[in-house]
Amino acid sequence: MPKISPELLSVLRCPVTGSKLIQEGEELVSTAAGDSGEKLRYAIEDGIPLLLPPELLQAANAAGSDQHDSRSGSAAADDTP
Repeated sequence: MPKISPELLSVLRCPVTGSKLIQEGEELVSTAAGDSGEKLRYAIEDGIPLLLPPELLQAANAAGSDQHDSRSGSAAADDTP
């Protein structure tokens, strides 16, 4: 499990609530609840916190898979004479 350094945790803030973040396992958790009444959770991938609000993270993941599909399609088109 990647551990976020205490120095980095001391400056990181939840992008939605502005509250401090604490590490719980492989996630960072806001210390204040969001609009839904629940504390927000952010994944840590390869030691890097992904501090996108849930709706933007879903959009970014969808855009990333769309770009991947279009790149593979254009690469195939480039290979034809």
